[in-house]
Amino acid sequence: MARTPARSDRSTSKTAKTRTASPRGRAKGKGAARKPASSARAKTVQTKPIELYYWPTPNGYKISIMLEECRLPYVVRPVNIAAGEQFRPEFLVISPNNRMPAIVDPQGPGGRPISVFESGAILLYLGRKTGKLYPRDERGRVEVEQWLMWQMAGLGPMAGQAHHFRGYALEKIPYAIARYTDECNRLYGVMNARLADRDFLAGRYSIADIACIGWVRSYAKQGQDLAEFPHLERWFETMMARPAVQRGLAIRVEAAAKVDIRDPKVRAVLFDQRARAAR
Repeated sequence: MARTPARSDRSTSKTAKTRTASPRGRAKGKGAARKPASSARAKTVQTKPIELYYWPTPNGYKISIMLEECRLPYVVRPVNIAAGEQFRPEFLVISPNNRMPAIVDPQGPGGRPISVFESGAILLYLGRKTGKLYPRDERGRVEVEQWLMWQMAGLGPMAGQAHHFRGYALEKIPYAIARYTDECNRLYGVMNARLADRDFLAGRYSIADIACIGWVRSYAKQGQDLAEFPHLERWFETMMARPAVQRGLAIRVEAAAKVDIRDPKVRAVLFDQRARAAR
């Protein structure tokens, strides 16, 4: 049974609610801390929640899903990218690329806190930390890593551009729409062929699948029809049926629902950024 996620639209400087659950995914009560599932490869028991700097986007979903799959305790720290909170000095210390998601793990290597930015790096870190969804053997890791990098370098950027020029751009540019919609279609075809003889991208369920699901979930906004890709469609339905995926995708930030993408100020923050001089 999927849990009802904690809601929060507080800024990065305020405390957000802790995501909690019993081993079956049901809330144990207000303020209860989730105990991570035991693992022979887990190096430590996570007693302090990981801070997730988050906004409900495909990249943000990667980390909320991974934390749910690993059953790690965490708190959500919303970063309102429409209001420019990603440029705050305190956030840039954690994520110098002024992008979310990012995490702060108070129980990092050696028991000391560590911050990690970039969604792919966070997935790899959490996979190593927990021993889950990221193989220990080198051949297995190569299988996972190549599809993770494929998403980071291909599926994410191309799907994002297709979404932008189809839905966000004020001027509808046929060349740009066709260019990115077609490239996104090609990548869906690559994924479909890969999944023709295996359940998941690297054979077994892994961080590579987690990296992709948030992007494929928005297939219609990218101008794609999953019916054209039966193996990908089967994978998509399998992924969306996973309780941890459902929980990770269900986290809502009330401020995000109020963002007006047509507002010139919002568009300037999201789309008109250039390099900022160091001080």
